[in-house]
Amino acid sequence: MQVGIVGKPNSGKSTFFKAATLADVLIAPYPFATIKPNHGMAYVKIRDLAAEFGKISNPREGYVKDGWRFVPFELVDVAGLVPGASEGKGLGSEFLNDLASADAFIHVVDMSGETDAEGKTTDGYYPGNDIKFIERELDLWYLGILKKAWAPFARKIEMQKTNFAEAVAKQFSGLKVAMDDVKQVLLKTKLNPEKPTMWGEEQLAEFARILRKTTKAMIIAANKMDKPKSKENLEKVMKEFDYPIVPCFADGELSLRQADKNGLIHYVPGEKKFEIKKQLSEQQKEALKKIEDFLCEYGSTGVQDVLNKVVLDILGYVAVFPASSSKMTDSQGRVLPDCFLMPPNSTALDFAYRLHSDIGKNFVKAISIRTKQAVGKDYKLKHLDGIEIVTK
Repeated sequence: MQVGIVGKPNSGKSTFFKAATLADVLIAPYPFATIKPNHGMAYVKIRDLAAEFGKISNPREGYVKDGWRFVPFELVDVAGLVPGASEGKGLGSEFLNDLASADAFIHVVDMSGETDAEGKTTDGYYPGNDIKFIERELDLWYLGILKKAWAPFARKIEMQKTNFAEAVAKQFSGLKVAMDDVKQVLLKTKLNPEKPTMWGEEQLAEFARILRKTTKAMIIAANKMDKPKSKENLEKVMKEFDYPIVPCFADGELSLRQADKNGLIHYVPGEKKFEIKKQLSEQQKEALKKIEDFLCEYGSTGVQDVLNKVVLDILGYVAVFPASSSKMTDSQGRVLPDCFLMPPNSTALDFAYRLHSDIGKNFVKAISIRTKQAVGKDYKLKHLDGIEIVTK
């Protein structure tokens, strides 16, 4: 699973990325500070299953803090997109292709209205315009990819009478298009899959648009909510768009995580409070007071909320722990060292194959470490399940 960060230049994308990953990336107050895509590990915040058994887990990947377990997934931040990006304007077309393998997008939007569509300083700009042009550029990107191979592809489907959904999924697997996605799009558009050569420009554009929305779900990180006009702009945007929208203060989250890393404060990502641990300068106190005021008003900086929402709610992944029903440790004495994010509707057999192909091939049954009850290969995994796989 991979989640991509999109947005115009200077919207706070790289700040959001660094806050989520603590990766060493350039953050600068000018357009196109990001050129090469940044890849890093962000984390889903879940309850530590070991705590139910009076223990603390020892993750091989991710970490545990105050009863919370942080499970990693890949996050990628590409160069800021500007109007015309799909045609190569700015740094667009090349970097759109870096998003092909993303399962969903986090669109970081500058809610302050203090930067225009190209990320340049201005005043009174409406952030909803950014959502519209990013949608348009993503749709045109999909359309461009479809059009490159569409004519011979459509002729081949008609001549060989092949399954349209299966053929499209195979042809565009690089965009993570599945058969069910195509079927959904056909139901929504009512386009004739038996005569794709008859589709005009308008029909193909509609197909590309719905396919993009179906295969690349998007959440809005309403960033820079600490600015004067952000709240007013957010209210307008929430009335106009039906995307999930989370108020964010990425710069505040980054400050908290860095201060925690340096031992100045104790802070758990996504929490409403932090604890000061060391003597601070007046400048540091002032900065933290501003963040504290934001936390009191919004409940969090929003960054962790966005990460959790996109993975667990929008993409529907569930966190599952491989474990023994008789003990909580592996051969090296580590408590629940692994936790895997599994796609929605995954079964016990899917989980066995996720652990190792041989475990999947030799699957006999699965056992829940909570109930000690055996379940079959078709058992649908639930969030925070602890599962032991028994093999022959």
